[in-house]
Amino acid sequence: MAEILKRAKALAVSPLKVSQPVGASLAFLGLRNAIPMMHGSQGCTAFGKVFFVRHFREPIPLQTTAMDQTSTVMGADGNVIEGLKTICEKNSPEIIGLPTTGLSETQGTDIRRLVKQFRELHPQFDHIAVVPVNTPDFAGSLESGFAAAVEAIVETMVPERDEKSAVVGRRRRQVNVLASSSLSPGDIEALKEWIEAFGLRPVVLPDIGDSLDGHLMDGKFSALTVGGTPKAEIETMGESIATLVIGRSLNRAADALKRRTTVPDFRFDHLMGLDACDSFTQVLAQLSGQPVPEKIERHRAQLQDAMVDTHFQTGFARVALALDPDHLIGFAHFLTGMGAEIVAAVSPARAEVLADMPCNTVQIGDLEDLEHAGADAQAVISNSHAAGTAERLGVPLLRAGFPQYDWVGGYARTWIGYRGARQALFDFANLILGQHHEVPAYRSIFRPVEEAGPGVVTH
Repeated sequence: MAEILKRAKALAVSPLKVSQPVGASLAFLGLRNAIPMMHGSQGCTAFGKVFFVRHFREPIPLQTTAMDQTSTVMGADGNVIEGLKTICEKNSPEIIGLPTTGLSETQGTDIRRLVKQFRELHPQFDHIAVVPVNTPDFAGSLESGFAAAVEAIVETMVPERDEKSAVVGRRRRQVNVLASSSLSPGDIEALKEWIEAFGLRPVVLPDIGDSLDGHLMDGKFSALTVGGTPKAEIETMGESIATLVIGRSLNRAADALKRRTTVPDFRFDHLMGLDACDSFTQVLAQLSGQPVPEKIERHRAQLQDAMVDTHFQTGFARVALALDPDHLIGFAHFLTGMGAEIVAAVSPARAEVLADMPCNTVQIGDLEDLEHAGADAQAVISNSHAAGTAERLGVPLLRAGFPQYDWVGGYARTWIGYRGARQALFDFANLILGQHHEVPAYRSIFRPVEEAGPGVVTH
């Protein structure tokens, strides 16, 4: 069990953390015909939108209640109700996500009461789902904000059924998938293909692999999300045969879904590396009643070959990690399983899963803490914020997580599954190889001129 070291500084130096409202907004961006509206100042929303646009390189639908100095002091309840009314009238979304920010949380806003008041004042918009969620940015991180939003979506949009009215298994090939913030759009796409290979139909919540995968659209710009999990699909999650939960951060959301639908679930901390992939594949075979497809067997054999090919580079490699908890433990298990050593592990916030890290300590902190603890590392794995840290340490950076604003296509990268693990091994091994330079051939100063060849100076 790893020891969790508390934050010892009164400030963040070279921050690693991405805020909870950004994480919640990311979850809402994985729903079809949806739009997140942050309850806070314009700056709070604009700052998050900048990171989204630079990471995904796509237009991002995001709104704000635009709290100003007056509403901050006197109350901003009217901003929420008016903002919801305006979005419903102009954009006709199916879903509106309503995360709070540090400003509205400090003010003490009762966001659920405001949604109830909006329903009373404007019953003509009852067909539009409004999902409120408390996500102060002075606590938690992107991962916890994302998880809170998924839990709120389940509590708000999935019909509650008791054991007598339960319809579990009515859709005999449908499985629910709760996907944590550690999964990229590329991961989600690979995950769906993995499940479909067994003849199952996944309902992924939230499905950023469909909405933020970077595809060109026909027609004009849309003020709402294009792609993602449809509202109608969310409402059928109680009819599935099982729920697959990827990431321990979603345990509360999984508990809520199981309580509301009685659908059994299977939970996985991550899907990185051979052991995790084998466990997930076995569950899919069990649920589908089908043998493992030949192409999956081949992908597994390819990963095994890659493990043999790269073990000279990964064995005893010293790695420094700075990621959100679910991502952190996924990389740690994956790399230590290949013989690497985690010399530094930094998380922006505490989480239950950190106690199971395969290293001695985990620091709750920032990139300055990573720089001090990872002085003897051979490689750093983190988001683009760590580029300066890696440069000062004189080691390469393998970019993972959010945001990746100095790297094109990071959002499309696949890390999970047999093929994702294979490519990750190749990339990591090449980083280590790039640190080793060929020793130049030694030429004796006593070598005769006629043997040295033309242009060689001898003494």
